[in-house]
Amino acid sequence: MSVGAPLYPVGLVVRGRRCLVVGGGRVAARKVASLVACGAAVTVVAPEVHEATRDLAESGVLAAIDDSPLQVELRPYRSGEAAGFQLVVAATGDPAVDDAVHRDAEAAGVWVNVADDPSRCSFVLPAVARHGDVTVAVSTGGSSPALAVWLRDRVEDCIGPGMGELAALLAEARGRVRERGGSTESIDWRAALDGGLPELVRQGRTDEARALLDAVIDGKTARS
Repeated sequence: MSVGAPLYPVGLVVRGRRCLVVGGGRVAARKVASLVACGAAVTVVAPEVHEATRDLAESGVLAAIDDSPLQVELRPYRSGEAAGFQLVVAATGDPAVDDAVHRDAEAAGVWVNVADDPSRCSFVLPAVARHGDVTVAVSTGGSSPALAVWLRDRVEDCIGPGMGELAALLAEARGRVRERGGSTESIDWRAALDGGLPELVRQGRTDEARALLDAVIDGKTARS
């Protein structure tokens, strides 16, 4: 089963935004960890929580990560409370509870994901790999998470190391273009990327990589 429609890929900025995870098992724990890692203010609601989530919450480790609070409430889900959040994940494994969370979120216009039930998702969670500011996400629309992970791993293998550093160097170069009053759209960044820039970064030859970027910028190679 899948969501039954083409996905519109986006990268959500959840830093500081209130997100709800209903459920306390291993699946819910993974969702919580991903949200907190992205800076979300996460509330977990469940009669019991997975040991890993509970231990991290009680130790204050998760709460201290990038000022992202984690609030764990050991109780059943309350009817209608999904409306108080900007993003909701239901991962209880109890169809009745997950359905209640889904209905409340939909009624309030809140984006909701019901674990292992694509038909009741207004967003799906892809398999993700991160390298600094570079995020690789693969989704099958909920039809096969295992395939998404398999593809993600192979894409990551092909990309290789250094992508985070490469993105940082490109961001620096774009900043220099703007400082000069130019348009970043006028630069042929593809020329640098195809001209050996990624390999220079992988080899740690940062100064040469910057020099290559400067040459492309100074040449102001127009995009076709």
